[in-house]
Amino acid sequence: MRRISIFGATGSVGEQTIDLIQRAGGAEAYQVVALTAGRNVTRLAEQARILRAELAVCADPADLPALRAALAGTSTISAAGPEAIAEAAECPVDWVMSAIIGAAGLVPGLRALAQGATLALANKESLVTAGPLLMQTAARHKARILPVDSEHSAIYQALVGEDLSAVERIILTASGGALRDWPIEALAAARVQDALAHPNWAMGQRITIDSASMFNKALEVIETREYFGVAPEQIEVIIHPESIIHSMVGFHDGAIMAHLGSPDMRHPIGYALNWPERAALPVAKLDFAQLSTLTFRAPEMARYPALRLCREVMAQRGLAGAAFNAAKEIALDGFLAGRLGFMQMADVVETTLERLTAAGDLRGSGLGNDVMTLEDVLEMDHLARIRAAEAISSTENSTGISA
Repeated sequence: MRRISIFGATGSVGEQTIDLIQRAGGAEAYQVVALTAGRNVTRLAEQARILRAELAVCADPADLPALRAALAGTSTISAAGPEAIAEAAECPVDWVMSAIIGAAGLVPGLRALAQGATLALANKESLVTAGPLLMQTAARHKARILPVDSEHSAIYQALVGEDLSAVERIILTASGGALRDWPIEALAAARVQDALAHPNWAMGQRITIDSASMFNKALEVIETREYFGVAPEQIEVIIHPESIIHSMVGFHDGAIMAHLGSPDMRHPIGYALNWPERAALPVAKLDFAQLSTLTFRAPEMARYPALRLCREVMAQRGLAGAAFNAAKEIALDGFLAGRLGFMQMADVVETTLERLTAAGDLRGSGLGNDVMTLEDVLEMDHLARIRAAEAISSTENSTGISA
């Protein structure tokens, strides 16, 4: 019986992972070792009971009494706090779902890889902030990383049996998010609820807004470079409103392999869960007679400045990815809190990167090469968050916000 852990169990990807596990037999088919969550301890306890998890961990120690009460009468051990989540990743398992949102997923992912586990990676921030460190850790411990982002799972599947040296380009498709058809001049006034109205995908709040701003795609561009090892100029982004083609790989002979499927995250999750086999999954089959047309258009850089910024980050390399992601997370917090307008998020990220570079904070810290330590990454993450918060305050003081 395979031993598995799920980090970020109560989020969208975590819930869909558990759905697939339950459909495959639940606790009778899998030995669930650890489940972790943010603050939704009620749901975490329900999941732990259903799957008979050995360990349940919440992110905030203040929620530990509630978690313990909800698990009373079970054999599940409860714990709380970031270090407890990281320690849970050290439990010997065969497979780990890494679905914690943001940079908080990096340390648990590294610790799971150090145990030799297969890491199903839905936490794109890990590769963005510390791609070389993550890949080197996997290689050192003979662990495997399987991508769970729909785009990177599509690329991975398109490359099965192929020689990477024959790849000419990788084409990431993007829905364009909830605001893709808004006039550019109207984007500054977009509200949180506007950015959350995604036409295709059912996702969590933060990733849905990142989709609208295309910061999500910007992270995926960097992730593609780090995971597949291709040059930045080989990576393209195309708007594909129907979200049927999840990504494409173009080869030197002119052939293009496209991965098609319904917009359902249970496909990439199920592919990673059952790899190297393919199992039947509860996803809708495509009816090509009903599809009628698939459309594509180039992304407008003025609409999606995040796509320009990610190119600059890839040119810098090193700890620029950690700074980029941290600034993005703080800018998103600012938008959610009404302190920033929608288009000001990119301004804050750009200002943060400029200030870190001008101050020399990025210099001599692995910049321009693949040498980095976890301490380097965490220090840059912390510093970039401070600089981004300062940039938000400057923006508020100079312009005022009407988000």
